[in-house]
Amino acid sequence: MTEKPLLVLDFDGVIVDGINEYWSSSRQTCLNIISSKEKEILSPTYEIPSAFKAMRPWVHHGWEMVILAAECSDKTSQLNLKGIENFSRNYSIECSLALEKWDWTPSQLQEALNQTRRDAISNNFHQWLNYHQPFSLVIDYLKSLEIEGIDFAVLTTKSVEFTKKLLNSFNLQPNLVFGHESGSKINVLNQLLHKRKIRGFIEDRRSTLEKVLEDPKLKSIPCYLASWGYLKPQDRNNLPPSIKLLNLETLKEPIANWS
Repeated sequence: MTEKPLLVLDFDGVIVDGINEYWSSSRQTCLNIISSKEKEILSPTYEIPSAFKAMRPWVHHGWEMVILAAECSDKTSQLNLKGIENFSRNYSIECSLALEKWDWTPSQLQEALNQTRRDAISNNFHQWLNYHQPFSLVIDYLKSLEIEGIDFAVLTTKSVEFTKKLLNSFNLQPNLVFGHESGSKINVLNQLLHKRKIRGFIEDRRSTLEKVLEDPKLKSIPCYLASWGYLKPQDRNNLPPSIKLLNLETLKEPIANWS
């Protein structure tokens, strides 16, 4: 086992705010895959719909954002007719129903989204980069981690391909990068624990941290909920003792002072 401990971080919502890129890519993906008849139904605006922003904390996989872009742009959709609260309460079911409605599959949407991003990078790389706003305090902290004798890894459901491009643009060189191709976050963490001591896991998805706590093999990992991330309205409330709410201000302190 390597002696140097490892800090593991989620990417979207923890290191970077990419809401502008999410909407741009999801919107364009919709336009790329729908029929001319369906284009008469959809009216995706360039401005990010409030419903799209509000639903972001529920998104787990990139393809779901294409669903949300389509539903936000369809005036007759369940999201627009019944509202954000209803859609979020039945999120998985509503996404499944929308897949049936549009006759799409998750793999089809994910590949279409990936292709949209590749096209955007090829056509105007700097514009694509500028759609992403890194959290400057997080970037500064990660660049100073070496002083504490700690390595860091990025664990995301985004593709490694796009994550690495963004990390390079922020001048960040993590020791390891895991994307959706690597499997579930729980499995990756279990594999990592065989090789490294994990000093902490920072994530903005409370349910992911709760799954970590449910796995007895992962109980040694300190879990931190990023207060600056894409949190649901109730995520900060009644946190279990094993999940610490992490504020940007705390990043100025050594990890030893976080708990």
